[in-house]
Amino acid sequence: MRTSWWLPAAAAVLSALTFLVAKDGLTDDAYITLDYARNLAVHGEWALIPGHPANTATSPLHVAVLAFVTLLTRLSGSVHPVLALGVVNVGVSALLGWAWSRIRVPPAASVLGIALVLLNPLLLSALGMEVLLVAAMLVLLVAFADRPRVFGVLAGLTLLTRLDLVVFVVLIALSSAAVRRRLLPVMGWCALVALPWFVFSWCYFGSAVPDTLVIKQLQRSFGGSGYLRTGLDLMWGTDPVAVLSFAPAELGVLLVLGVLVLRRRFDPFVALGLGALAYCVLYQLLHVPPYHWYFVPPVVALSTAAAGIAGRAPRLPRAGALALAGVLVLGYAPAFVRPLPWNAPPFFGNWASARDYARVGHELAARVGNTAAGAPGEIGTLAYFCDCTIVDGFSDPGLLAPQIRQRIAQASPVVAWLFRVNYTHFDWSRPPIPISSQLRWAPGPGPWQVCSGARGIGHFTLEPTR
Repeated sequence: MRTSWWLPAAAAVLSALTFLVAKDGLTDDAYITLDYARNLAVHGEWALIPGHPANTATSPLHVAVLAFVTLLTRLSGSVHPVLALGVVNVGVSALLGWAWSRIRVPPAASVLGIALVLLNPLLLSALGMEVLLVAAMLVLLVAFADRPRVFGVLAGLTLLTRLDLVVFVVLIALSSAAVRRRLLPVMGWCALVALPWFVFSWCYFGSAVPDTLVIKQLQRSFGGSGYLRTGLDLMWGTDPVAVLSFAPAELGVLLVLGVLVLRRRFDPFVALGLGALAYCVLYQLLHVPPYHWYFVPPVVALSTAAAGIAGRAPRLPRAGALALAGVLVLGYAPAFVRPLPWNAPPFFGNWASARDYARVGHELAARVGNTAAGAPGEIGTLAYFCDCTIVDGFSDPGLLAPQIRQRIAQASPVVAWLFRVNYTHFDWSRPPIPISSQLRWAPGPGPWQVCSGARGIGHFTLEPTR
């Protein structure tokens, strides 16, 4: 098995460069991750705001790794979560490159597989969340599909990265004869790695599945557009950056279907592509708003499948597919033809840029002091820069009981039963954090004026509640 050292090195350098481009324009949900990592590193709490444990971090593994590196930055006398994020991204990207180096494909296919992911504007728009870790874990699953014990450990780590990645774990496992022959040991290793966290979360926080599932399912907005409809609109719309961001995934669909129909082969790369399609169906059925980062796992998986399948094709088709994939990488260029570093990424829907939120957050800290303020609907960036008690369902489980009951009432009998099991140990009597003021956003100029390419000019006001 080849282990080219230059692939991890090249992936690490490329990741460092793209991080410098994107670090000043991280999305609000990326800052939720940074909030959790900082509080775990500084206070030893799994919480978005200090002193109030919560279960709204989607990726336990990403938060834990980020918190560990953040803890190391304390050696300088202060914590630097954004710096820690850059270090983690570089390390995870090197891991991605190492995983590609273990797969038997031509070097050109490995390079394109890395570039299609690390340069994709859609992925860079979600940087700070677990998107790079998702990419690394999926390629590792493919690379070790012939090593059942290692695959089982990686499967557990993949579930800790994102629980919804289970669709990829199952399909890649089924595509590997080595894993199928030792399925029980594989499941045992997977459970040994992942189950302790989910049992702890179920008993301590009151839910094994993060509370974000309920919160997001009750945010059915965007004019009623569903997950699949929004994805198709982006793929076949008029925005060249969006069209080219999804183009490698479309190539992946064609190559996966081609292998299934023409060669009747079901290998880990084909399973990766089918997992992406299953993932899209799952998210359509979950009825969550089509936030752009929800498209990252299928785009990553299909882009990876495209590079892998092209690399294993006969010589002439392989050359054509790899050349087309290279052209698609060059198509990412329009996303970088803008002032650098980015003030906001190409895909961005927040009410304010990170820089504007930083300014408001610092001023909010001086205004609220030791009291609590209600969040305006977006909380991550404000909580990071305010470092104060700012409250909504992401930071205060005491607000979630009515939302959980509402979601159970709306669900089918089977789904309602699953929700009840998930919330068996939930503290239904926990009171909400009392707030003395409420932060609100409104369009147009005003005090605490901010600007967003998605929302235009707006402003925040802080109103007393009592």
